[in-house]
This record gives sequence, C-alpha cells and structure tokens, in this order.
Amino acid sequence: MWHDAVSHALAHRPSLMTSPKRWARRLSNVIGFDDAPHVRGSAGRVGLIGCVCSGPRLDIVLRDTIEKDGDDATSVMKRLASDVDLSHVRGVMLQGITFAGFNVIDIHRLSTELDMPVLVVTRRKPRLELVFKAVMAVPDWQAKRALMEAAGEPEACGDVYVQRAGLSHAEAERMLERTTQHGIIPEPLRLAHLIAGGTTTGKSRGRT
Repeated sequence: MWHDAVSHALAHRPSLMTSPKRWARRLSNVIGFDDAPHVRGSAGRVGLIGCVCSGPRLDIVLRDTIEKDGDDATSVMKRLASDVDLSHVRGVMLQGITFAGFNVIDIHRLSTELDMPVLVVTRRKPRLELVFKAVMAVPDWQAKRALMEAAGEPEACGDVYVQRAGLSHAEAERMLERTTQHGIIPEPLRLAHLIAGGTTTGKSRGRT
C-alpha cells in the first residue's frame, strides 16, 4: 500500500511549482484547519475545526471529526472546503501537516482536488528526523512518511515556516500578510486553534 502512496504523492509533487493561477489575484479568503486537543495514545475520533476568514475577519466556522492516526483527514477537509457556502474561498491553511496524531494530509492531492493552494504553517521548523522516527509506531507508517516527504522541506516565510502546494513562495508571503493580524500566526489558524480548544476542553488557550 505504501508504494501506491509514494507514487501518488510524487505524481502530484509538480503542483508545488505551478505558475500563478486565478487564486493569485486574491489570497485573502482562506479556510484554516486545526484539530482539537486529544490524549496521546488514545483512539477514536478527534474534532476538526475549520475557520473561514476574509483577511483577518472571521466569517464561518465548520466542525467535523477525523480518525486518530487514521487516513481520512484529507478527504474530510476537501468535503468541508467544498461546501456550497464556501465558494468564495481561495486557499487552505493547515496548522501543521499531521492532525489527530498521525493523520497526515496529502497537501498536493488536496490542492489539486480543490483547485486552490494549500499552505502548511508552523511556528518553528519541524525536526523531521524525530517525526519520521515517531510515525513508525503507527500502522501504515510508510505511506504516512511518504506523504510527509512529498510535502517538501519546510522553508522560512516571514516569521514562520511553511510547506506549500499550488502557490509560489511569494504568494505564500502574500497570503500570510493578508490574513495575519495578531502575532505571527494567521487568523484562520489562530481562531481554529482557540475554537477547537474551547469547544473540547471548556477553555481555549494559545499563543499568537
């Protein structure tokens, strides 16, 4: 199975270098995803929050669930972002590439199927050697590692690190500039993080 995942991930890799398309003119209408707090080592479903923002302004909040250490997060995000009320959305932001443990996002597939750019944002540069070691503890780890490798090396972009599909580095900078208001984390992700925490544990907290 993991051979199929490698082939699929590499087949979609060229989207990282695609020239600007229709979304290049407007990168301010964005949906950002983050997962809810969960207990390490637990099983079952984990909450997923999506926040749609026009620039820094929150417009829509969506909620669903994904499987802990599963493989359904990419499909769930695609379904949520394809909602008829989200036709104005022009980009996707992710708080990291792994959700609910090691439910790894196929950013190139997500970008291709939604026909919009996908930008992964992290505060610090991930230590991939530690991530690759940790993922070996879950089933089907080879396929998950293949997706992480296909996402490319995290690169500095302003005050954060990014991985990207379907947009250039300059477009990534522009998307961050248009959606960041407090601190260094874009509002779609900052708000998704706060809402996910508050609706799960009764209290939200987070840094900007």
